[in-house]
Amino acid sequence: MTVSLKDMMADLDPARRRKIEDRAAELIAEEMTLRELRKARKLTQVSVARELGIGQDGVSRLEQRSDILLSTLRRTVEAMGGSLSLIARFPDRPPVELSGLAEPDPRD
Repeated sequence: MTVSLKDMMADLDPARRRKIEDRAAELIAEEMTLRELRKARKLTQVSVARELGIGQDGVSRLEQRSDILLSTLRRTVEAMGGSLSLIARFPDRPPVELSGLAEPDPRD
């Protein structure tokens, strides 16, 4: 007989179920699209556009792109109040934070 996840969760102690649900929410929050990130920050496309000095339609286009320049991504994340770091992961060594990429041009 097959047991569904819903049934398994229903049989758990409420504290254990809450702990599992909290961890699931954390894992889901670790990966977001730009649009989801903007909404999670409770920002509008208009407010981000204002910070970037572009139109709302430009933010809409940015959110729909699957390929974006790192410098554009950095500016967009900063417009939302964050900072961007880039991590390289390899199977045979610990993660490495890459530096010098997408950093502001000192001439700006």
